[in-house]
Amino acid sequence: MLKIVLVHPQIPPNTGNIARTCAATETELHLVGPLGFELSDRYLKRAGLDYWPYVNLHYHKDLAEFYSVYQQHTGRLIGFSVRGQSPYHQWTFQENDWLLFGSETEGLPKSVLENCDATLYIPMSQSKVRSLNLSVSVTIGLFEARRQLSIF
Repeated sequence: MLKIVLVHPQIPPNTGNIARTCAATETELHLVGPLGFELSDRYLKRAGLDYWPYVNLHYHKDLAEFYSVYQQHTGRLIGFSVRGQSPYHQWTFQENDWLLFGSETEGLPKSVLENCDATLYIPMSQSKVRSLNLSVSVTIGLFEARRQLSIF
């Protein structure tokens, strides 16, 4: 089963929107702290509305705790970054991939990128636009993986 991992997310509505997407697709959501908000944040809850009971949410206080949990499972770590090596749509996803996304302000830390089995980027036509919104990027990556794996 695919998994979404947000490393140090900062903006509650982005995380709430991603949680809603994960609930709708029955995709595990892993949040790696420190977070830029409290999980009880009203903006986070509002973005997820009444979908929170359907989110398969896992919180890890830091990267060490996340890696400890990850090592107990199978699957590849696939990092999404503007500095990725391959365009996401040319990558062949596998059912047990962990899709990693960094904070809205910093992206994935270099140490995380170095631990990834692959790093992907989302091509953009306008070179003056630095990146896409985090919730948009997660949705693009997740739905491409689901499309390839025929998960509907």
